[in-house]
Amino acid sequence: MEEPLVRPRSLTREAAGLRAGEPPLTEYVERLCTRVERVDPLIHAFVPEPGRHHRLLGEARVLEARYAGEPVGRPPLYGVAVGIKDVIHVDGLPTHAGSALPPGVLAGPQAVVVDRLRAAGALVAGKTATAEFAASAPGPTRNPHHPDHTPGGSSSGSAAAVAAGLVTLAVGTQTIGSVIRPAAYCGVVGLRPTYGRIPVAGVIPNAPSFDTLGVFTADVAGAALAAGVLCDGWDRAAAGAARRPPVIGVPDRRYLERADAEALRVYDAQVERFEAAGMTVRRLGFGIGFEEIVRQVQTINRFELAHSHADWFARFGSLYRPETVAGIRQGRAVAAQDREAALRAREHLRELVAGSMREHAVDLWLAPSATGGAPKGLHSTGDAVMSLPWSFLGMPAVSLPADRTADGLPLGLQLVGGEGRDESLLSFAAFLEGELAGRRS
Repeated sequence: MEEPLVRPRSLTREAAGLRAGEPPLTEYVERLCTRVERVDPLIHAFVPEPGRHHRLLGEARVLEARYAGEPVGRPPLYGVAVGIKDVIHVDGLPTHAGSALPPGVLAGPQAVVVDRLRAAGALVAGKTATAEFAASAPGPTRNPHHPDHTPGGSSSGSAAAVAAGLVTLAVGTQTIGSVIRPAAYCGVVGLRPTYGRIPVAGVIPNAPSFDTLGVFTADVAGAALAAGVLCDGWDRAAAGAARRPPVIGVPDRRYLERADAEALRVYDAQVERFEAAGMTVRRLGFGIGFEEIVRQVQTINRFELAHSHADWFARFGSLYRPETVAGIRQGRAVAAQDREAALRAREHLRELVAGSMREHAVDLWLAPSATGGAPKGLHSTGDAVMSLPWSFLGMPAVSLPADRTADGLPLGLQLVGGEGRDESLLSFAAFLEGELAGRRS
């Protein structure tokens, strides 16, 4: 029987079962490795690791011994296998960052996010494939829904691994759209928390003013479980069930119309359905032109990419791929004062958007997660423009699987909360997830 490529599984159910000893941890690892061995050669979500099976069995036995006879005391992610994007350092595994640079040059201390996962009982299933240095040169990963289409990027392997059921939790990074877009393309939930909510120590930088760690899961409950482990100052009570429907903000039409006709038609229909269900929808602007936001983002991003790679590029520039070289060279042409001016403009826009949300009592913004379904081919990871303003502002965002294109490709709905209000965003996301499930059933 042919192995299905798309088979996402619930993180919360898997974690609860493992804590209860069902299945036993070594049996779970055997099943996981068998699934990876059968499916990953078709989608290339993981960086190849010849000793993966042996390593994971050894780590599972150590974990079993540590908590033998103590099922009640097992941590929240006991035994859960997690995919880690290959720009994030993990002790015992090399970091390639999707590049041809020598791994020893890129080596560094284990990332804080991995420390937190391991402290919560998780096992590292392996490194997931990434675009080169989490920029724009695509990795080898294919979309499990349609293998001749991109899974999105740069967190391509993490999104595909969750969609294919290789793992129930994977970690990615987002500079502009690298969690939200691949989550949408692969039909899973992607959470990009508020900028800085998960420490990025131990992560190779792209543009430090934007770089944010995020997670992929099959559903919102899984994202909330992961966020509770990984985010600083997580308030579990505030992340509980929403007590009322959200007040929804619909942003500037000039921004929305960056989506293609099919995605925009589906989005407009979803907004109308939420209104018909009795939710309050308010149509608001950004306060400045969207084209100006794009210009400011590019100024900061390119400057910081060039700065982050100044030393490596000077020594190994010939090993970089053309897309990354182009970005670095563009960044070298950006003046430091232009970056500073763009950062000041960002603070002004943050005040405008936060003020608008307060004035109109808006709980979250609603937008397409991507410009459309996953493009055909692996030469590009798609357009990140639908995530651009929210990443610029550092606001938390969630992508929910929401519909499909006429060709059967997943489409995502992007929910964006107020800065630092990740818990309430996930509460409202769970509410809207239920509404969307009801519409599809």
